[in-house]
Amino acid sequence: MNHSPAIVCIGEFLWDMLPTGRQPGGSPFHVAVQLHRLGQATQLISRVGDDELGAGLLSALEQQGLNSYLIQRSQTHLTGVVKVTLGAGPRVYKIVEPVAWDYLQHTDELRACVAEARMLVYGSLAARSTTTRETLYRLLQVVPFKVFDVNLRPPHYSRTVVKYLLRQADLVKLSQQELVEIMSWHGQPSTEFTALPWLAAHFNLQAVCLTKGTAGATLWHDNQLISLPGQCEKAEEPLGSSNAFLAALLAHWGSASPTECLRSALAANAVSLFLTPEPLPLPLASAS
Repeated sequence: MNHSPAIVCIGEFLWDMLPTGRQPGGSPFHVAVQLHRLGQATQLISRVGDDELGAGLLSALEQQGLNSYLIQRSQTHLTGVVKVTLGAGPRVYKIVEPVAWDYLQHTDELRACVAEARMLVYGSLAARSTTTRETLYRLLQVVPFKVFDVNLRPPHYSRTVVKYLLRQADLVKLSQQELVEIMSWHGQPSTEFTALPWLAAHFNLQAVCLTKGTAGATLWHDNQLISLPGQCEKAEEPLGSSNAFLAALLAHWGSASPTECLRSALAANAVSLFLTPEPLPLPLASAS
């Protein structure tokens, strides 16, 4: 059993409602699962409803070998769901609100866990509501290393909040589209060779990682720009595959060179392209 300080993931834990069925989802959940598979001590912080969907998520978490110690149960709000539309164009996400994970409460248990953690992984979606945002902000003050998985999902973010979350981070992971948008807020060009160093300097970041799908990734760290090609020719990434990339990057962070970390992350991403879980059948009540 791994007794090293945990990598803690915080935020949305929900059901992805796909045309073919439902899957346990939320980037924090997927990253935590992938970290556990890589042998890392991991905890997930979130909140689910005291309902059938919430019980299903807790069961799914346990099936993946993770405990639900830091998953709060809500008596007043339902478990989160996301309706995902897949088509020829970009995926469309309809993220229901308000739901249980919008009301994550700050507790002594959460604070103690995060204070002892190796790092805290968070995204912008968890900060869409006042309650969870304030809990996140308080926890960011006590963790030694902070990882911002940007994950912009309109309309569930604001420039002010995203900029604050960037300032709190040590390592930032973002996509090409997210890089273009964030740089446009500052009137800066989005070419990765200038944008990543600019972001690192402007927000005092130790590292910035740009993911480019199957085309590879670029990492800015210690005044070096490292760019590696993808390891798979598959045209489209399945839901959640970039979380395998982040988990592998973090699992090796601090114990391997930045180039080795990036190479491991790309290898994990390539493997995940062919390991998409089978969706569970949608219950009749959710099919409408």
